Amino acid sequence: MKLSRKAMGITPSPTLAIDARAKQMKKEGIDIIGFGAGEPDFDTPLHIREAAEAAIREGFTRYTAVSGIPELKEAICAKLWRDNGLHYTPDQVVVSNGAKHSLANIFTAILDPGDEVLIPVPYWVSYPEQVKLADGVPVFVDPEQGALTVDLLHKQVTPRTRAIVINSPGNPSGQVYSRAELAAVAECAVKNDLWIVADEVYEKLLYGTAEHVSIASLSDEIKARTVIVNGVSKAYAMTGWRIGYTASEPKLAVAMDSIQSHLTSNPNSIAQKAALAALQGPQECVEEMRRVFDERRIYMCERISQMPLLSYREPQGAFYLFADATQACGRSFRGSVIKDADDLAALLLEHYRVAAVPGRGFGAPNCLRLSYATYMENIREGMDRLAAFLHELQ
Repeated sequence: MKLSRKAMGITPSPTLAIDARAKQMKKEGIDIIGFGAGEPDFDTPLHIREAAEAAIREGFTRYTAVSGIPELKEAICAKLWRDNGLHYTPDQVVVSNGAKHSLANIFTAILDPGDEVLIPVPYWVSYPEQVKLADGVPVFVDPEQGALTVDLLHKQVTPRTRAIVINSPGNPSGQVYSRAELAAVAECAVKNDLWIVADEVYEKLLYGTAEHVSIASLSDEIKARTVIVNGVSKAYAMTGWRIGYTASEPKLAVAMDSIQSHLTSNPNSIAQKAALAALQGPQECVEEMRRVFDERRIYMCERISQMPLLSYREPQGAFYLFADATQACGRSFRGSVIKDADDLAALLLEHYRVAAVPGRGFGAPNCLRLSYATYMENIREGMDRLAAFLHELQ
């Protein structure tokens, strides 16, 4: 039986693939140190879980409005004002089944077949695949010396360009966009009448002097063409609850509401109550997790700095270190020649029992993504194994 070209053209997520392989090896009794996870290793805070339990006891188990319950949308508006200085009304908010679903709604709503979306490199693995699922064309922008400029963006714009995606803090690099970079994106968007898709799901996880600035806060003109994407997954350790949201101009919000109504109906009713508790409840839990992530980040950076064949830009946010392994490519390991990070990750997992995500899916085939969303004991042992592996390369 025939499958569609669209289905056959989609690349499976390498992050989920490496995580699945590592979990399978663990089930087989193999001692694996996993750096592949894209989720906090903390439990969802107690007050959030209790809100979900209360929702179940109260029978809050039926359909809700497609775009989310009013009280949650109001809480999201309050959050956007409190944290980002942005005024939105509930009719501009669409709550979805995770921020990934929010992004899928956006691309479906703004793209016609053949429309192009600019995506800076490195990028989260799902951006180009979601654009393709919406019949769009991903166009990759490789920032020179790590920074986006107006000229660089303009070189990639064509009459079919419809949007620019920015992810700050970013997955996989932990990069946080500077005001100058945001201004460059904004200038390009205005001159070429483009949407800005601003994925801010890691905004609470910042380190050092890094500052999160929502691009929509630059001006009313920029706000009007920006779609903010956020959620509760990363900040509140709620990845499995699947609650994300968008904030945008009402016309786009109505379109995404209509699309979602036919694809999934409403987000999980109980998870919405839990998300409400997350946004309205005590926020100390977020800072506690952030501090722990920062300690792990500092340690991993120190260890990688001491290893041969790897280099990196210090992550300013999220919970990933994106290491450039170009110097390791072309070397051999026990008779096997390492062509790229795919080979490197496979050998590292097979022989040293360390799971890292190769960078091909992020647009950087010679890089490895290492998540520090795991216990410090695991990080120490994993770094020891990685160092031993690299020293064995010839």
